[in-house]
Amino acid sequence: MGLANSRPQAIDIPPVQVHDIETSPEKRMRSLKHLIRANHVNHSIAFRRLDNNNDLPHILGSAYLLGADSEHLNDIYDEKTGELDSWEDSPSEVSQHDWRDFLGDRKYQRAFIDFFEDELVRFDYDWKKVLAEYLLNGPEPLIYGLICGLGHPLIHLGYAYELDNSVLAIEALGLCAINYDFLHKYLGNPLSTPTPALNPSSSILAIFARISEDSRFSGLSTHPGSSKIEALFGKHEEAILEYWNSWEIKDLGKQFEESMDSAILLLTTTNRKSYPTHDILLARLLTTCYALRVLLPIIPADWQAPLVMEWWLFSIAVYIAQLRPKINESYVRDYDVKGRGWEWVTDTAIKGQYSKDMQYVTAIRAMREANTLWGEKNGWYLKAAVKLADDFAGWA
Repeated sequence: MGLANSRPQAIDIPPVQVHDIETSPEKRMRSLKHLIRANHVNHSIAFRRLDNNNDLPHILGSAYLLGADSEHLNDIYDEKTGELDSWEDSPSEVSQHDWRDFLGDRKYQRAFIDFFEDELVRFDYDWKKVLAEYLLNGPEPLIYGLICGLGHPLIHLGYAYELDNSVLAIEALGLCAINYDFLHKYLGNPLSTPTPALNPSSSILAIFARISEDSRFSGLSTHPGSSKIEALFGKHEEAILEYWNSWEIKDLGKQFEESMDSAILLLTTTNRKSYPTHDILLARLLTTCYALRVLLPIIPADWQAPLVMEWWLFSIAVYIAQLRPKINESYVRDYDVKGRGWEWVTDTAIKGQYSKDMQYVTAIRAMREANTLWGEKNGWYLKAAVKLADDFAGWA
């Protein structure tokens, strides 16, 4: 399909529950609001030589939404902020007439945050109008860059809406601006990459299976890693776009559900007893897919299919860069939860050994929310979550 074809019907799923942390007097909500604000004031959105994105709000938000108390939220903040950097001035300001000139330049992170905060004033402090202006309007709207930076802007934006928080909305725009990279050219101008579909299929899992057997990707590397994604497009652009266009959209809502399930399978069935750590980039496919779940019910219908296809292109690139691991559906389907339920899963996530691991906590919550949206499926989501909690021993 790609984005060049006609856009299918809208995805009809209910919106997530919104937690108004700005005005609530409840202690946990007030703690979360203050910690998000403290992070925003004191710590830059890119850190460690500007190579990493500040994702502290992701674990704070997920821990809160799983039921963590104020003490635990403060403990997370205290531990994680030691890794972050303070703000530094940008080389110059950015303005309405030149802000696009600095897209992708991380040295301008402070300038972008200042610019978007000034825009918040111009739009009478309506952060949703600011998002609409910059994400959806113009010839190259920033929505095409949400998946850049390994999906950090997309995830951040999801938390902005779920927590109804202007600080996170401004940070999401800033992250989108500084992470803007080569991927946007495929998404913003699909007609420039009219690679024909290769054996179209409506099943993501079937396409992943074909990619796993494609000899064109053999011998790329012996080590996975996100740093290889741009080089991968440089060498195998045509093959990647063939698979991207091979996803035949027949029922976008049902196929989005399969997208979430596929991301869960990639995370939970590709580790082995001989190599027990899980793949952190595969976890990112799940958390970005959950961010889509937050955004799809509230964005204009015309943008739903492009946003899903944006995620699909990112997923193909990550899958190949991570050396095309084999997916085994039976590992989840046949897993014995031994009488444990969602209460055990949640307690393990916010009270267990890895309760301060951002990717682990956010992945667990994504699975719980998928279960809430699409139902038990004979305990499938619970099996996946229990399996992750049982098997998890860190990230590769």
